[in-house]
Amino acid sequence: MWQRSVCVGLLALALGYLCLLGPELPHSALRHLSASLLGGLRRARSLEGRMVAAWQAAIVRPARGWARVAVGVNACVDVVLSGVKLLEALGLEPGDGKNHAVLNSRQDLKEAFAHFMEKGAAAERFFSDAESFHHIAQTASEYPGAQLYVGGNAALIGQKLATNPDLKILLCGPVGPKLHELLDDNVVVPPESMQERDEFHLILEYQAGEEWGQVRAPNANRFIFSHDLSNGALNMLEVFVSSLDEFQPDLVVLSGLHMMEGQSKEMRQRRLMEAVASISDIPTDIPIHLELASMTDQDFMSNIVHQQVFPLVNSIGLNEQELLFLTQSASGPHASLASWSGVPDVGVVSDILFWILKEHGKTAERASDLTRIHFHTLAYHILVTVDGYWGNQVAAVAAGARAAGTQACATETIDTTKVFLKAPLEFVTSQIEAPSKISLNPDEPVVHWHREGISFHFTPVLVCKDPVRTVGLGDAISAEGLLYSEVYPQ
Repeated sequence: MWQRSVCVGLLALALGYLCLLGPELPHSALRHLSASLLGGLRRARSLEGRMVAAWQAAIVRPARGWARVAVGVNACVDVVLSGVKLLEALGLEPGDGKNHAVLNSRQDLKEAFAHFMEKGAAAERFFSDAESFHHIAQTASEYPGAQLYVGGNAALIGQKLATNPDLKILLCGPVGPKLHELLDDNVVVPPESMQERDEFHLILEYQAGEEWGQVRAPNANRFIFSHDLSNGALNMLEVFVSSLDEFQPDLVVLSGLHMMEGQSKEMRQRRLMEAVASISDIPTDIPIHLELASMTDQDFMSNIVHQQVFPLVNSIGLNEQELLFLTQSASGPHASLASWSGVPDVGVVSDILFWILKEHGKTAERASDLTRIHFHTLAYHILVTVDGYWGNQVAAVAAGARAAGTQACATETIDTTKVFLKAPLEFVTSQIEAPSKISLNPDEPVVHWHREGISFHFTPVLVCKDPVRTVGLGDAISAEGLLYSEVYPQ
């Protein structure tokens, strides 16, 4: 590090000396030497520093921003603590990992946590035993160092957007007294959305390299579980839609469909159809963003894709686990891929995103409103849009990446000493069609390519070396991307 500083100092000194000699030197020679020295200064800066500077220049407000955003319908209080320490406090011994679609016991919790910790993958599960969950939640909330935060995708997106003083935010969800106390003053909660008790979600975090028995986490992440009946039944969806007439939003952000996985198949199917009917009541001139989350039931995901949910929304936000599960559930490209190995391949991700918009997005022949997908993974983000519907997406994807770097490290701006570049410096844009090969330039970190009327905007993420808090990161990324996005009037 000190060698770089000395190099920068000497180059700056040389440039200053050139300015003094300027009148004595031919103009062409002065210009050539200045350009060489400035190029040296740029090279002497870290890749991370160059990317941050380029993002700052690229992140500009849209010509037509949002003024009022309505967000619903999942909300709760997150209890955040070390997963390993909670399991030890519960007297659970380390053992082999095993995936469970639903947690029915402490043994299931232990096995599922170990399974996902070993992969370093985020996951969310429903805990079916109310009494056992209540005891675990009490132990967690009273554990020294446990922290209580605003939780639930909708509430987290609302809370993130509310930090912008120019925005008015409506939040509908099961809001109890503790959650109401934690919410930003800029967030309006309808009286019908208030309830006497909070819903608690337990967020078990682990750090990169952390060990539990034979399990070692390859990177930092979290495992989430709850016994959440209000959010699980989407109790506040009708309240949310009915409150839109009075609030008159410019944008609607919807999340919480994944919470229905804890319901019986019959109840879930009935509620999904009711949700479709409610979403259909939202005026078509108000764009809708749907934030997806971790799911395990392929039939349910297939229903969300095929039974008129995707065509009703304009935009979707999702991560690499949700993207792979979606293509597996709906028999899309690369559906035979069991799991990601390391950083998800850009070409594979690009193929699946392209397929979603081609098969389920807006076309001249298809009555669908879906025109935008914001994909985020640890190492990079991609914004994909059908041409002619969205603007300012260079700024939007850069803003999302910047939010990832600041929120994970809990800093106001990106501290380049606390982050590192994990994205590939070279990649191909497809693994199916004849691909383009792209080499990343840190001075122009937002890369753009086209594919049959669909635009892709890619940028790396500067990954936090020692993340302070990983929960809600995807929601913050999607919120920031939406904040800088502009929808074109049709």
